[in-house]
Amino acid sequence: MKILLLGKDGQVGWELQRALAPLGQLCAVGRSEADFSQPESLRALVRSVRPDIIVNAAAYTAVDKAEADETTAHSVNALAPGVLADEAQALGAWLVHYSTDYVFDGSKAGAWVETDATHPLSVYGRTKLEGEERIRASGVRHLILRTSWVFAPRGGNFAKTMLRLAKERDELKVVADQYGAPTGAELLADATALALHRIAGSTEGAAHLSGTYHLAAAGETTWHAYARHVLEQAQAHGAVLRAGPGQVLPIAASAFLVPAARPANSRLDSSKFCASFGLQMPDWRHHVNRLIAELAAQGNL
Repeated sequence: MKILLLGKDGQVGWELQRALAPLGQLCAVGRSEADFSQPESLRALVRSVRPDIIVNAAAYTAVDKAEADETTAHSVNALAPGVLADEAQALGAWLVHYSTDYVFDGSKAGAWVETDATHPLSVYGRTKLEGEERIRASGVRHLILRTSWVFAPRGGNFAKTMLRLAKERDELKVVADQYGAPTGAELLADATALALHRIAGSTEGAAHLSGTYHLAAAGETTWHAYARHVLEQAQAHGAVLRAGPGQVLPIAASAFLVPAARPANSRLDSSKFCASFGLQMPDWRHHVNRLIAELAAQGNL
C-alpha cells in the first residue's frame, strides 16, 4: 500500500509521519513539494506518486488572518482538497481529509453530530466546509475527519501559549463561555492509522466506511478551565509561573475581540467513528497531560 501524506510538517502531519509508516510505503511531502496556494499544481504530484491513499493534513489554519486573506484560504482549504479528490477518484484511491468544528455556528446545546446542519461563522469555517463539499461531490472514497482544539508538542497552540504567558504576566484572562474538547495530534494520527488499517483489512470491501466523521477527544471543557488544567499540570512538573491556576480569570468571548467569530459550542460527538472503527476516544486530559510531561522532559516548561 502506498500512502501520500501532504502537510507533513504541521502538528497533525508530523504525528502522521510516525503513525502511517507501519501501514505501507509512505511518501510525505511539505510546502516545498506541494504548494496548496496553487491547487492545480498538486495534480502532477499525485500522478507521479500514484498512491493508494492520500492523507491531507495541510490547511490554512490562521483563523483570524483568513478574514483578510480569503483568496489564499479558499485556495488551500477549498480548491486544493477538490483537486486531491478528483485525482484520488481517477486513481481509485482513498482520500483522508481533516476538517473542523468551525463548520458549525456553535448554537446547539449538545454535542454536534455529522448530520447536523452546518453554518460557519468565519472565512476559515466557510472555506473548510467548501473543501468538504468538493470532496463529497467528487465521488471519491473518503474519510472527512472533523476535529477541534488541536494541540501537540510541536508547533504553536493554546496550551503552549498559556504556559508562555503565565511566565510573563501576573494574571491571565481566558474565555469561559466556549466549550469543546482539546484533541491531541497524536490521537488524531493514531486513530487515522487504525481506521486505515481497518479499511485495508476489510474482506467485504470498505466502501460503506466512506463518509464524514467527527473525531475529537472525549469529555468537554472551556478555554478557561483548559488553561487552569495546563498550568496545574505544569506546576506539578516543577514549572515556575508568575500566574498560577488561581490567577486565570474567566471572561466572556464578547470581551475578547478578534476578527473571526468562534462557535460557542465546539463539542463533537465521535460515536459514529468509534462504532465504525472499533475505537474509544480517551478523555481530553489524557493527551494534555502527556503534552505537559513531554515538554517537561524536554526542559521546555
